[in-house]
Amino acid sequence: MWLADRAEGASPPKPLDEDKRSADVVVVGAGLTGLITAVLLARAGKDVLVLEALSVGAGATGNTTAKISLLQHTKLSKIVGKHGPKVGRQYVEGNREGMEWLVQRCAEHGLSVQREDALTYAQSAEGVPSAREELEACRAAGLDVDWVDDADVPFPFHGGVRLRDQAQFDPMPLLDSLIVELEEHGGRLAQGVRVQKVTGRGQGLAMHVRTAAGDEFEVAAGQCVLATGIPILDRGGFFARLKPQRSYCLAYQVPGDITRGMYISADSPTRSLRYAPAANGDRLIVGGAGHPVGQQKGPASSVQELDAWAKLHFPGAVQTHFWSAQDYSPIDELPYVGPILPGSDKILVATGFDKWGMTNGAAAALALTSRILGGRMDWAQTFASWSPHELSGIPKAMQINAEVGLYMARGWVTPVTRIGNRTPDSGGVVSGPPWNLEARSVVDGVEHRVSPVCPHLGGIVNWNDADQAWECPLHGSRFAPDGTLLEGPATRDLTGAPD
Repeated sequence: MWLADRAEGASPPKPLDEDKRSADVVVVGAGLTGLITAVLLARAGKDVLVLEALSVGAGATGNTTAKISLLQHTKLSKIVGKHGPKVGRQYVEGNREGMEWLVQRCAEHGLSVQREDALTYAQSAEGVPSAREELEACRAAGLDVDWVDDADVPFPFHGGVRLRDQAQFDPMPLLDSLIVELEEHGGRLAQGVRVQKVTGRGQGLAMHVRTAAGDEFEVAAGQCVLATGIPILDRGGFFARLKPQRSYCLAYQVPGDITRGMYISADSPTRSLRYAPAANGDRLIVGGAGHPVGQQKGPASSVQELDAWAKLHFPGAVQTHFWSAQDYSPIDELPYVGPILPGSDKILVATGFDKWGMTNGAAAALALTSRILGGRMDWAQTFASWSPHELSGIPKAMQINAEVGLYMARGWVTPVTRIGNRTPDSGGVVSGPPWNLEARSVVDGVEHRVSPVCPHLGGIVNWNDADQAWECPLHGSRFAPDGTLLEGPATRDLTGAPD
């Protein structure tokens, strides 16, 4: 929805001139975290270059529900339960600073923000204990929450946690304002430039990039910030410390009044709701149907169920938009913000926002900028990319990586049972001679055939019939039907994709 009116007639990315292929700091990724980081550094006098593989906001920022909230589903009960109230308070403090920065920025630039209550609610009696647990965790972490037994909503509501005066917005005008300020301070943005490799060179870094037109060259940097959702570099092993999640959103025109407030269910299946102002009347946004990337067969059926739920409780609702987003859940419940490897600040990362990237993304930008410029924020230790906190995530990491091994084996073995030349009705991996695998799909009557082997670590992709895309079940890389890379940690297309 946020990107729909922007794609029409978008101007092609400007090439990166040969004499501008160096910077003090190169920021990879032009989403919320990357652009805030770039602007703050440019304000401080740094020479900053932002490299974006696709277009501004094309990743999580442009595909979010854009809730700016300190009440984040059942997040705090997980953090407090695993790390204790002190860490919970520091996490809230960082998110509060991120929230305040965003809201103040929007006020200063005349950007629309709606202040609404946020609620984590139980949609059944079975969900009440989980919502109650979140209530206690929020109080332990210093949030002024209360419990409400009833709400004026048309869907099942068995009580919930409420945090007043939170916020929601359209994130794209904010990104536009950041680009303007970045350029005013001498910073630069290059779209359609994908970073594929980073190596040390002298006291700095050499970044090997490839443009959308197929040109390849190097960019020199003193430091690098990877604000790419999941780090595109394997060093640090963040791909093994994160679980990629895909979730879906639908927007509707609804007759009559639309529910105010921002709601998300504590129990499954997740139902997330908010409204969004539009030129011809407010829209209802409903989110859910989430699943680990590449690990659910036929996610379109879950999206259809979500659509049916919305139309049941909001009679006359007419769908206007559909989109999906990718988020990364950290093994220890806390974001990873800081050096990609301990002991060196040359390459910094920001990841693991676990579907709450508006406040966490802004907080990460503040923490990264402070680190680069020599400042300090006490709460930032809770966001550290390397921390003793991670010991609490070892059991989860073992489980996630055991699943990765299972999907690696299954991906190579299962297609052998489908030997033949028939293309699946929508998309799937088939085998000719044993082990000669091929990913085949038909989209809008056009057949595509590419290698199913993910160039990241050799996993076999699966077909997502909701998004019509190939997804790697190992670490979440995604590709268009023709094999073109959509998001990493892979940095190259599937073999057989057009140049």
